[in-house]
Amino acid sequence: MDDLFSFHPTPGPENRIRELRRLLQHHNDLYYQQAQPEISDAEYDTLFRELEELEAKHPEFHDANSPTQRVGGKPLDSFQQVTHLMPMLSIDDVFELKDAPVPEQELIAFYQRLQKNLSRDNVAVTIEPKIDGVAVTLVYRNGTLDYAATRGDGTTGDDVTQNVRTIRTIPLVLAGNDVPDLLEVRGEIFMPNAAFAAMNEERDEAGLPTFANPRNATAGTLKQLDPKVVAQRPLAFLAHGLGAYEGPALRSEADFHQLLDQLRIPRNQPIFHADSLANTLAAVARLNVSRHDLDHATDGAVIKVLDRADREALGFTSRAPRWAAAYKFLPEQKETTLLAITIQVGRTGVLTPVAELEPVLVSGTTVSRATLHNQEEISKKDIRIGSTVLIEKAGEIIPAVVKVIRQPDGSVPFSLFDHVGGACPSCGGAISQEDGFVAWRCTNFQCPAQAVTRIRHFASRKALDISSLGESVAEALVRDHLCRSPLDLFDLTLEQLAPLNLGTEEEPRRFGEKNAQKIIDGLAEARRKPLKRWIFALGIRQIGESAAKELSRLHKNFAELAQSEILAELCRDTRADAKKKNPLLLPYAISGDVATVAAQSMVAYFRSAAGEKLLESLREHGVDPQSDNYQPKPAEIDLSQQPLAGKTFVITGTLSAPRDEIKQWIESKGGKVSGSVSANTSYLLCGEAGGSKRDKAEALGVKIIDETELRQLAGTDSSGSEKTPD
Repeated sequence: MDDLFSFHPTPGPENRIRELRRLLQHHNDLYYQQAQPEISDAEYDTLFRELEELEAKHPEFHDANSPTQRVGGKPLDSFQQVTHLMPMLSIDDVFELKDAPVPEQELIAFYQRLQKNLSRDNVAVTIEPKIDGVAVTLVYRNGTLDYAATRGDGTTGDDVTQNVRTIRTIPLVLAGNDVPDLLEVRGEIFMPNAAFAAMNEERDEAGLPTFANPRNATAGTLKQLDPKVVAQRPLAFLAHGLGAYEGPALRSEADFHQLLDQLRIPRNQPIFHADSLANTLAAVARLNVSRHDLDHATDGAVIKVLDRADREALGFTSRAPRWAAAYKFLPEQKETTLLAITIQVGRTGVLTPVAELEPVLVSGTTVSRATLHNQEEISKKDIRIGSTVLIEKAGEIIPAVVKVIRQPDGSVPFSLFDHVGGACPSCGGAISQEDGFVAWRCTNFQCPAQAVTRIRHFASRKALDISSLGESVAEALVRDHLCRSPLDLFDLTLEQLAPLNLGTEEEPRRFGEKNAQKIIDGLAEARRKPLKRWIFALGIRQIGESAAKELSRLHKNFAELAQSEILAELCRDTRADAKKKNPLLLPYAISGDVATVAAQSMVAYFRSAAGEKLLESLREHGVDPQSDNYQPKPAEIDLSQQPLAGKTFVITGTLSAPRDEIKQWIESKGGKVSGSVSANTSYLLCGEAGGSKRDKAEALGVKIIDETELRQLAGTDSSGSEKTPD
């Protein structure tokens, strides 16, 4: 293991930047590819922050594949189109037939075509899961990620490089020294099952619409123009195919798999091998059973001819290879009775209806409960207590009510509000349904049903990072009436924490002095955490990490935040463009992370009993978190006086720096950057391979310039430094 603290780099920031990138890439590989981390999260974060600071001070050493780029760059105006090095074809589907005498007859017909076209009975094939994700291609040149693109129409796709760089299972730099000059890897981006379930649960708690399945969530995420949004979504990648390639010969699919393993590119597994029709059918049947144990959604099996010479002999149709097929499994659905509807209260006060079902076996597990999400979902499907319903596992993991089969005699439509008598089932407080939101919500910030999740969130790593305070400890603290809210943690003693029973009465499990001391120490450290961490730790609706950071930039401390004129004005002026047009808000340059809804949530919190208690408790405990990024009014620059003012640019081709950096530079000089060429375009900034935008600019008579001419327009010399007036 690298000694992180005894390393002595050659003097100069470039060397340290290079070494930090190497170390972080090494530890990313250990963590995400090999599941063998060598350092703690805290040690990793220390290295990461050092690299961030050095890169900010020395932009001349920018590298698009630096580990710091995983967090996401600046939002895009639109996706650029990429022409694939090789056509990115689909795979023909063959289906499992529900009521046929031989459900596998289409799969059998596919294998028989292989036998006929290759003139032999035994054709070696591989069988692997069909990942229910979004197809992408990754292009590596000399071991470094060059770009990533979606399938599109098979010939051209969207350039999603910025989004893909945020996915931590995708290596930005390939491992080892013996890497191909060119490697195009085809695969699927997806959401792991557990991560998808957790994300949907968080969206449910926030009163936001949930995703129907992991694929929809993945596709919607990749279409985001803001990479920072993508970085917050739990995407992963698995390789399954080869595109363009310049390297040692690959004779079979097994050689390709060995290459992926060598380069630490995650690949699709398990992979079964078969050399006859009977063995192929058996392998597919095995996969149909084992797929329920995978960490991603799959709806079938992909069968490929093993030998690459055989693949060449079989060739392609106009849209698909003749040597592969995707066998689609029938979704498993079962009928059962909806016995009751219970209401759960989440961390943010959202009331979530849950179907209590007559237990039934679906996709390998017994299902007795399924979330109904909200009143709108119940009304749309007309779900009633006592109904016979059809259920399945959405994306093979989350039980869902597909539709109602039969309604019981005398049943009435379900009303969540009437069911709970208009009051929170946990605390009896009022519930409300805000404009634009489908969820009903408890308005009492001190609702005991929210206590466990609020305490857990308060102590989480991205909040105040209090070690050893997990779900079971939070539950025990609330159960034993030691905590009703996160601020009660600061009154705890070692004597109260150590004897906590984390087990049952029959099988008790004592928390212990060692773990208790970790919490006491963590609370002491929490007192010194900056304001943004505290804001996020409170778990206020609509206030995530980014919003907390922006609020911290605008306010010095909680006292100022509680009396914020900025938030009051955001609540008053609800126009979509208020932050740009309201003279009281304009000087603050407020980001999109804090809008009217977030402002309303903060104001409502500080007007509530919970908000008043927070300020009082902080004073009592001598805690006064301060902002570490306070800069309410960024330095103002009159862009109208800048050399590129009034000029509109479109950027195309490969340039000397990432496109977002060049865009930012042009805007700093007063120019505007558009995503498409039109009659209003002043200049097309064109690098290598300008493509269709260059053709359109020539047709419209738009002036085409290179980077040297751009610098001349902006009044800089060839090195980029400002010209000195005569």
